[in-house]
Amino acid sequence: MVALSELLGDLVADVDGLFLFTPSHSHYEQFAETDVPTVVIAPENTVEAETFVELPLQFQNVKDRIRFGVEGAMEQSIVEAGDTIACNVGVFGGDPDTLVRVRVEENMRSGIYDLFANSRADPGVIRDVFEVAIELGKKGQKGEPVGALFIVGDAGKVMNKSRPLSYNPFEKSHVYVGDPIVNVMLKEFSRLDGAFVISDSGKIVSAYRYLEPSAEGVDIPKGLGARHMAGGAITRDTNATAIVLSESDGLVRAFKGGKMILEIDPEAY
Repeated sequence: MVALSELLGDLVADVDGLFLFTPSHSHYEQFAETDVPTVVIAPENTVEAETFVELPLQFQNVKDRIRFGVEGAMEQSIVEAGDTIACNVGVFGGDPDTLVRVRVEENMRSGIYDLFANSRADPGVIRDVFEVAIELGKKGQKGEPVGALFIVGDAGKVMNKSRPLSYNPFEKSHVYVGDPIVNVMLKEFSRLDGAFVISDSGKIVSAYRYLEPSAEGVDIPKGLGARHMAGGAITRDTNATAIVLSESDGLVRAFKGGKMILEIDPEAY
């Protein structure tokens, strides 16, 4: 009889590192002293790991979660193209329960990690806006699909490159995205035309803004409309990030530097 460990040993043979995705303290301690470098990929470094990559979004799709972790490790020069890593990731909840062998490739640099780690806006603000867009994508407004455009960061410059379409309900307020009551307001106002402008710290500066940058040189996939073009263009001309919910296909997309760098299906999130 052949031992199962012998048949599956190739999964961890000659790997250059072990990535643990959101481990508990006890799970991390089991692997902390292995003969290969151990990297923790999680929203927070609660296990006080020596090598850590932040995972601001808990991607439900395991492949996306792994790609984000690998890209973050590449950006921090923890791994490089050609390395092989073993990824211990959770599929069914609780501690990581699945092992995936991954070869690091240069094309894994998609810009997703940069969106959170190097954006002008606070990563938590970007995450909060994503969550609003994702929930809108799931539920819509009164059962009907809805589109929305959120411009996050570099608010002063964005305001200078846009004009109001209507009265700004946030003009004299001091409300921040992430507050449950404020998020309800955002969802309600999303039914109307124009973009939301949100500051680096999450303050909602304006609603109903018409973005006026030129679309020349903006790189967006074919088939996307004016809302995506406007979002992409404003990120080319400012240091903002655009998060767009498409009314037609229900997907949430992010733009930075004039390019689309992230696409999420709210139903799969």
